Amino acid sequence: MKPHLKQWRQCMLFGIFAWGLLFLAIFIYFTDSNPAEPAPSALSFPETRRLLPAQGRQRAIMGAVGDSHDAVLRFNSAPTRGYEKDVGNKTTIRIINSQILTNPGYHFIDSSLYKDVVLVAWDPAPYSSNLYLWYKKPDYNLFTPYIQHRQRNPAQPFYILHPKFIWQLWDIIQENTKEKIQPNPPSSGFIGIIIMMSLCDEVHVYEYIPSVRQTELCHYHELYYDAACTLGAYHPLLFEKLLVQRLNVGSQAELHRKGKVVLPGFRAAQCPEPSSRDARS
Repeated sequence: MKPHLKQWRQCMLFGIFAWGLLFLAIFIYFTDSNPAEPAPSALSFPETRRLLPAQGRQRAIMGAVGDSHDAVLRFNSAPTRGYEKDVGNKTTIRIINSQILTNPGYHFIDSSLYKDVVLVAWDPAPYSSNLYLWYKKPDYNLFTPYIQHRQRNPAQPFYILHPKFIWQLWDIIQENTKEKIQPNPPSSGFIGIIIMMSLCDEVHVYEYIPSVRQTELCHYHELYYDAACTLGAYHPLLFEKLLVQRLNVGSQAELHRKGKVVLPGFRAAQCPEPSSRDARS
């Protein structure tokens, strides 16, 4: 593939968000209680300069650093209580996979982890599945707890990602590697990074790409060890991280010492137009 065409195709990622705000507005099912629709501004950070999707696999950062950011994204069931010195206390958005909603062990309906924040849920649909078929047969039935939560918390912003959005991200990852990737959806980490890049001027990511402190500990809040949490087994983690590393505009020293990646928001991206010659290649 010609370099200019490849660069243009990489920038198709940005084009996702021309329609991708659908993932912020879609409600797959509206309840009879007709809850108030959250204001779009709840997920807008036009003046953002420092963002932290903070969910390192190690106790990696000082809490004061995390809380100094304009917005903080956390993942799944990651807590802050008891870990404030390392990960801070602030949570703005929490992205959760469908298992969090359906597994009783996570106490989704009544846990304080999922209150007073913006929630974004996702469920892996087959690559070619349409919206109706996915709604009828999701991987995990997130819709029932979604409805229950909306009825109990009508003013809380709670969104479900369109499955097509997930697979468009997978397409971008595949287009940026020569290896054939298994058709499994991207990780919550990668999805969260892209969401924050669409909302913010600058995004800081910690320990998504491991630093010199790397261990096989999966999460800072669980004593569970597995190298697959870093390198990937189901999700294409290795390829996600290689792509994020290419996008990094931060220093290599901070990447090495802190696992810190600095990413520009999509508003700051400049995508070249493909020439007619490249388009024919």
